[in-house]
Formats: sequence, structure tokens, C-alpha cells
Amino acid sequence: MLPERSRLVPDWIESYLEATDNTEPPILYRTWTAVSVIAAVLQRKVFLEWHTRIFPNMYIVLVGPPGRCRKGTAMVPVQKMLRDLGIKMAAEATTREALIRALRNSSNMHPNPMTGVVENHASLTIFSKELTVFLGYNNLTLISNLADWYDCDDLWTYTTKTQGTDEIMGVYVNLIGATTPELIQSSLPLDAIGGGLTSRIIFVYEEDKAKKCPAPFLTAKEKQMFEDLRNDLEQIHMFVGEFKFSESYLNHWVEWYMTQDKGIEFTDPRMAGYYERRPIHILKLSMILNASRTNMMVLEEQDLKRAIKLLEFTESRMPLTFIGVGRSKHADTLSRILNFIQSRPATTRSEILQTFYRDLDVATFDIIIQNLICMKAITMERTGNSDPLIRVIPNSPAVRNILRKDI
Repeated sequence: MLPERSRLVPDWIESYLEATDNTEPPILYRTWTAVSVIAAVLQRKVFLEWHTRIFPNMYIVLVGPPGRCRKGTAMVPVQKMLRDLGIKMAAEATTREALIRALRNSSNMHPNPMTGVVENHASLTIFSKELTVFLGYNNLTLISNLADWYDCDDLWTYTTKTQGTDEIMGVYVNLIGATTPELIQSSLPLDAIGGGLTSRIIFVYEEDKAKKCPAPFLTAKEKQMFEDLRNDLEQIHMFVGEFKFSESYLNHWVEWYMTQDKGIEFTDPRMAGYYERRPIHILKLSMILNASRTNMMVLEEQDLKRAIKLLEFTESRMPLTFIGVGRSKHADTLSRILNFIQSRPATTRSEILQTFYRDLDVATFDIIIQNLICMKAITMERTGNSDPLIRVIPNSPAVRNILRKDI
């Protein structure tokens, strides 16, 4: 714990949102980017003693259609802050071997304030505006390594091609990236969806930018806010030691934990692995949100409530990340066609074929439409001009299960 020095902003994340208000990315993108920045600067120097030590690293991926949501724009403002503080970051495009080398070279030392013993930590942040370029195509070994690193093992052992076995002490990998649903489908093997790496990731899904900002210039006030944010982030970077928790935090945690899985729909098997890890995500997020507002390192009930609210709001759209991910060769096209039909009061057979001519022929169209009719997701009404009207069935459970807009 640091002395309670005077912060220049009352809450780092809230002030960051205010400083970036005159930008186009959705507020959820900007919020989770701010969360990732605090996780990056805390490093493996702090922890929460639970059934095991919990560290505040997070894997956060901004997801949305290409070019529409300003994913990269949401990440840009914090990149310079991290560099100014000397936070080790991996290259955007790299090989597994180069990434391991970067992790090993990030090794540093800090004294444990309780024991006085000097401890090693290898803290690295992966900052990638094109995550699928970083991951490569079906790179199973790298995907497995990232899943291992999430747990911040005291010792991680790996085998090199020329030097035998090597070790990295005190692993801490934090990740912030961006991608599209289509690229997730092409870069991640189907068997990895729902377990392994993806169960450790907070997928932040948005469909469009928040607003249009034709003149996104920083005002004098916003420039000063960024200076204040850099100052306070430096204070957060100095944290060392154990996060404690108050009695009110523990009481609310017990209440939430005993009921947190009630009301969650497990109809989408791709989300089952993630939901099993929700408590860990909440604990990590609690530390980050506490560090955002104070130097005291004592988790309070307000930190837990805020973490739950943010995560639950994000989860309401998270399954949209996996639209089109499935074993059926028509899964992606079916979900996009249903989304298209839902976006208008009614459409026609010819309009759908004209819109999706790159993806399907008449025979494939008939298969997809018949599937949607049998699932009771749509109706098709014959008209006099032989171009049937197609509509989504209001409040159809099938539509919710496919598009997952209402969990």
C-alpha cells in the first residue's frame, strides 16, 4: 500500500472516459481499454490472497464489424501512456518464440513489503489492434501458452530448439486486443471456442461507433486531464503488495457467489467455460476498480458492485462474438442473413440474394431459409409477383438463441 497521496482525478477510469468523450468508440470499448491499462501497470507486484493468489492481469478483446466500431481508435490514447511508464509490451506481429523471448526479457525484481524478500516477476502486456494477426491461423501452441500464462504461475517451463529446457519466474501476461467475429472464426480452431483460451477472455462486443466526431481535437481541458491521468497512473504503477478486503466486500461476495449462476442461460455451450471463470474475472476486476479510485488497496463493497455491474452489462452482448462459429458450413451465412432480415420490417427473396450474392446461390438460399422457417425464426409469405415477403417472427426464441441479443 502506498501513502494516500492526493490523486489529481477522483477515479482514473471515470476520468479517462471523460477525457475521451469527444471520440467515436463506444463507451464500453473505452471502459475496458482503461481497465486493461490499469492491469498493465499493476503488473505482478500486487495480488489478492484467496484460495490461491489472484493477480490483476486480464485478457480483453474488443470485437465488432470491420471499420465501423473504432476498435483501434479506442486503444490508441493509452499506448503512449504505457510506453512513457516503461511498461513492457509485445510486438503486434510476432512468432511464439519471439513472444517467449519478450516475456523472459521483461523479467524484473521488486521487494515484498511484508517479508523484505526480493521477488522476480516477468510482466508483459500484449497490445494488439489486430489480434488475429498476432495469433496467426490455428496456432494451437501459442493459444495453449496464452491459456497457461493467464494463471500467472510462479514458474513456467518451456523447451527451446537449441538450448533444452528454460524457465521464466513469476509470469504475468496482460492482453488487450481487437478483432472481428469473422476473423475469430478463421483464426481460432472450433474446438478452442468455449474453453481453453476463450474462457479466459472478456469479449467486448459492439456493432457501431457511439457517435460521429468530425473534429476530435483535444481541448485545453482535455489535455490537462490527460496529464493528470498520466500522473495518477504513475502512482498506480508504484503499488506493491497484497490487496485486502473489507468485511462488507466479503459479505456481498458470499451473497453474490451463492446466486451468481442463477438466471444465466447455458443454452449456448460456447459460453459454459467462460461462466465457470466468472468469479475469477470479478476478483481481478475488483482489484483494478479499487486501484482506479484509491491508493489504499482495500477492496470495498462498492468495488465489487461496480465490477459485477460492468461485467454483467458486457456479458449481455458477449455471445454475439461467436456469430457464425459452428460446424455447419452455412452457420456464418445463416446468422448474417437472419440479422439482415431482423433489421427491416420485411424483405424479399430477391433482396436477400442481391445482398448476399457473394456468399450463396439459390440452392444454398433455399436451405438456409427452410432451416429458419423450421426453427420458427421467420415466416415467408407468398405474393402475387412470386417474390415472397420474409419477416422475423416477433419474440422468437430461435432468433434470441442465434443472435444472442437477450441472454
